[in-house]
Amino acid sequence: MSGRIARLPSPPTPASAPSFEVRTVRHGPADTEVEVWQLPSQASPQLTAPVRLAGLRGRNLGLVEHRVLKLLAAAGLKFNPRAGRKEALILPEDQALRLGLLFRVLAPMRSRDNIRAAAEGIEAMGREEAAYWLGMAMHRKNPRRVLTALRILMTAT
Repeated sequence: MSGRIARLPSPPTPASAPSFEVRTVRHGPADTEVEVWQLPSQASPQLTAPVRLAGLRGRNLGLVEHRVLKLLAAAGLKFNPRAGRKEALILPEDQALRLGLLFRVLAPMRSRDNIRAAAEGIEAMGREEAAYWLGMAMHRKNPRRVLTALRILMTAT
């Protein structure tokens, strides 16, 4: 897909806060892709270009799409992508942390019950806990181990 990303207005954030963006692309009917990106800002001087934190597409996104839309609505954001069109919105840090973690945890999962349990657990997390787990998943030598541990914690009965 080529083309420019349509930037929509968003609520103002302090200049000292990290800057995140949620991007969505509708590839076709019932085929949407949602990604969370961290943008260069004063809070992250090491970034020279946007960095993709996580993304989700297909069946797993379809199973939790209502939760994703609820998180975005809580931030005052609403998407209305047309087929093949990309859209991006600035996302508050709290929602970016939760969405990034949710996407990373759910991407390889197959069990519907485990997906639901993991999504509910991540929704219930506080900001600090979500930041901790996402940081561990992004900056560890073996992020799969961290994500596996979190999946086990969320799905254990």
